[in-house]
Amino acid sequence: MNSLTDWSDLPDAAWEGCLRRTLWHRAHRQWTAAAAGRALGLVFLNPSLRTRAATELAAAHLGAHAVTLTPGQDTWPLEWRDRAVMDGAAAEHVREAFGVLSRYVDALGVRTFASLTDYRADHDDTAFRAIVAASNVPVINLESARWHPGQALADAATLVDRFDGEVRGKKFVLNWAPHPKALPHAVPNSTLLMAARMGMEVVVARPEGFGLASDVMDLARTTAARTGGSVTESANQDHALSGAHVVYAKSWAGAAVYDDAASEARRRQNNVGWRIDGAEMVKTNGAAFMHCLPVRRGVVVTDDVLASPNALHLLQAEYRLHAQKAILEWVWDLWRDPTYVRA
Repeated sequence: MNSLTDWSDLPDAAWEGCLRRTLWHRAHRQWTAAAAGRALGLVFLNPSLRTRAATELAAAHLGAHAVTLTPGQDTWPLEWRDRAVMDGAAAEHVREAFGVLSRYVDALGVRTFASLTDYRADHDDTAFRAIVAASNVPVINLESARWHPGQALADAATLVDRFDGEVRGKKFVLNWAPHPKALPHAVPNSTLLMAARMGMEVVVARPEGFGLASDVMDLARTTAARTGGSVTESANQDHALSGAHVVYAKSWAGAAVYDDAASEARRRQNNVGWRIDGAEMVKTNGAAFMHCLPVRRGVVVTDDVLASPNALHLLQAEYRLHAQKAILEWVWDLWRDPTYVRA
């Protein structure tokens, strides 16, 4: 089955095909009946604006029907543990919930954020992988503890659009940003891998204690070596921003969040100077500014940067719709119809 956990699990042809189709969909903006008669089940265990709207509309644009559920609100609370004695709030196990749903629909899209309390479960993407194991149909990752493939695809299309296809070799700075809350690593992980896959000169700029997981960094470096790019880290924001073509601001939790959340919170509060403002952008090479949204104005980035013609955050969000269409096409093997792909 064409399940999508992360692009790194798939052959390059899947990524390249989806990227081409994402760009095609924005250029043509057509509604089709290519997926008529198909049903898509969407389960959001965490809040969503862009991902939910984009995926529901992507299904509609292809002629499919989507049904969206939020466990704990319009369905039963779920139990994830194997061999659990279910005498608490959870009324249904993930095995039954997704076992049943996968008998109703032709694909499932699921969002499961990181807990930021159980390192091993988050690192292993335990919740999302349990859903894949319980399902009889393809499962699409709409952001898990570890990855956000839809955001990565939309971001790649945004970069191709911005630089007229000449992305390779551009300096891409993934800039850690302050935030009042500890946030998961899924977006920065996927952003890092995306930029490395695009052959960019990637710099992860972050304060001490906020490095991304070593295995993710290793995977990014291996990917960059294959595509002609590079991946480095820096705790010096000014040095990292110098000469940048792209600044991608994103907040994420420090490693200490799992062992000492109070200490991690103090570290975040002590690094409020990592916010992106106009003075920081002046240090770049006329860089484009990117953010996955939602963004906290005045905390992550200042209003003047978001009002700049170099701000791409709304274009990124627009590409989310087209990326989800491309993903659904791949999941449902619509590419097998050569007439459709040429449309």
